[in-house]
Amino acid sequence: MLVSRLLSIADICDRFIDRVGRVTGWASFALVCVMAFNVLLRYLFRTGSVAMQEMEWHLMAPICLLGLSYAIRHDGHVQVDIFFGKFPEPMKRIINFISMLSVVIVIAILLKLSIPYVMQSFNIGEKSPDPGGLPHRWILKALLPIGFTLLLIQSIGAMLRALVPLIDPTVKVAQTTTTV
Repeated sequence: MLVSRLLSIADICDRFIDRVGRVTGWASFALVCVMAFNVLLRYLFRTGSVAMQEMEWHLMAPICLLGLSYAIRHDGHVQVDIFFGKFPEPMKRIINFISMLSVVIVIAILLKLSIPYVMQSFNIGEKSPDPGGLPHRWILKALLPIGFTLLLIQSIGAMLRALVPLIDPTVKVAQTTTTV
């Protein structure tokens, strides 16, 4: 009963992250369009726009911050297993759980620290220092706690999946992620 409930929660986390990842993928398309537009402006019309150049990294931020949880969910991260592959299965289970618990703790701390950073930016009305740049820089900075929240959701799902074999070693769990 407990195991099936934990796996159900982990599946909900995974489905949510998958949806966010698919939506975030469209930011990549938007980034390509903005970059192509900037190149056309520069080489065809010999002009440019500071706002459009800033838009490039404004689009890169959601790709990185919102797409990170999706990449980790699908093992798109670098993982070096020099010793891990040689450990016995019970030791691997413990390491997986401890590493995911550690990630959850670190991400929770980063989430807590990022909120005042965004609030400060909002309170002072931070905008681009460049003439013709984009206003409302706090919107971009608000992606930090959103990205950390998504990463926290993904890490909780992975931690629950790592916990299941410790509770019941007979249950085979499809690991969507291992140590980060």
